[in-house]
Amino acid sequence: MEIKSKLWIEVDGRPVFGRGRRFLLEAIDRYGSINQAAKEISISYRKAWGYIKAMEERLGFRLIERQAGGKNGGGATLTDEAKAFLKQYAALEKGMQELVDKRFESIFRSKK
Repeated sequence: MEIKSKLWIEVDGRPVFGRGRRFLLEAIDRYGSINQAAKEISISYRKAWGYIKAMEERLGFRLIERQAGGKNGGGATLTDEAKAFLKQYAALEKGMQELVDKRFESIFRSKK
């Protein structure tokens, strides 16, 4: 038996950030492309773009620096704020999982 939990951030009752959106930003960072990142996590480019726009509006800062296509092609990179936010979210997620695991152990494993 094991415990699973989900963590997400909302602003005014609307989702802003969670595991799926974390995967999207990490893929953009890895590939330098919103389109390639969307393919990686099996969502449409349009949906990825919608997530990015909603996150930026609700968080109040830019997550992605975009470069339009052209002779050398387009691209996307994470802003410094986005990278810092990802690190903060990872620390929060790790801390929450540690608490959940500890609580689970104390409640379910101590009943031997």
